Amino acid sequence: MTHSLVGALLGRMGLKRLSPSAMPGVIVAANLPDIDSFIAKPLGLSARTFHRGFTHGIGGLVTMPFVAVAIIWIWEKLRPGKEGPLKLGGLLLACFIGVLSHPMLDFLNTYGVRLLEPFSHRWFYGDTLFIVDPWIWLMLILGLEFSWRAERLGRAWERPAAYAFCAVLAYIGINAAISVRASAATRPLVERIGQPAMVVAGEVPLEFWKRQVMWRTDKTAGTAGYQPFRGAMLDPQIVPLNLDDPRLALAKQTDPDVCNFLFWSRMPLVIDLDGKAYLSDQRFPALRRTTFLVPLDKQ
Repeated sequence: MTHSLVGALLGRMGLKRLSPSAMPGVIVAANLPDIDSFIAKPLGLSARTFHRGFTHGIGGLVTMPFVAVAIIWIWEKLRPGKEGPLKLGGLLLACFIGVLSHPMLDFLNTYGVRLLEPFSHRWFYGDTLFIVDPWIWLMLILGLEFSWRAERLGRAWERPAAYAFCAVLAYIGINAAISVRASAATRPLVERIGQPAMVVAGEVPLEFWKRQVMWRTDKTAGTAGYQPFRGAMLDPQIVPLNLDDPRLALAKQTDPDVCNFLFWSRMPLVIDLDGKAYLSDQRFPALRRTTFLVPLDKQ
């Protein structure tokens, strides 16, 4: 939904002037990188490994705009519009901007994105926004509504969309600053336990000013809560990473699911649930779904 709203807002900021059907073009383009989730299985690839890779990186920026233009071109051939023939150069530019918006948004959360694919498999993480942020939805929807209303009244309809876009950028900047401060405030508290190997500020749904900070040393992991003006406070529970578990060492040699998970995982750990060992990721402790749990005991 967020990508569609961003694509629509970009169109209302003026991109729809670039060509007939540029508006649907930029919305299609803003969503197109997520095609990797649908084509991974038919291609015999792991969806977890393939997602947020090629189509979200440099490779996607080169190819996806042309795919979006082709989709709009075919649609126009089947159902010609009343606005006249397509301006392919303008449509391609609108679709490029739409595609670019997708990995830029995906970068902003803790899930990550491989921006340099296919030249590098490195993950990049913004640690700024929750994957689903209703506050951004609200700003985008208001911007679109006021833009449509201005157009109906014969006013400058690009201006409300631009205001909403600026508000979103300001919101992102504020959240980035909160995340940086949350990590910095938590690090000295972790140092009392051991040398921090990683400190990651995780976003909290709805309460954007709060952070659940995840930290880990070479052997242990834990969390902390952070609020501006209150500072950080470590949670009492500390768990072992268990990455030296012999079952994990064996599984890495024999189980492709484990290898795929480790390629994707940023903060892996081995946990016990109901007497069985699972490979999990510290970023998603509450989501006991098969997406974030790989069994190590498959006998």
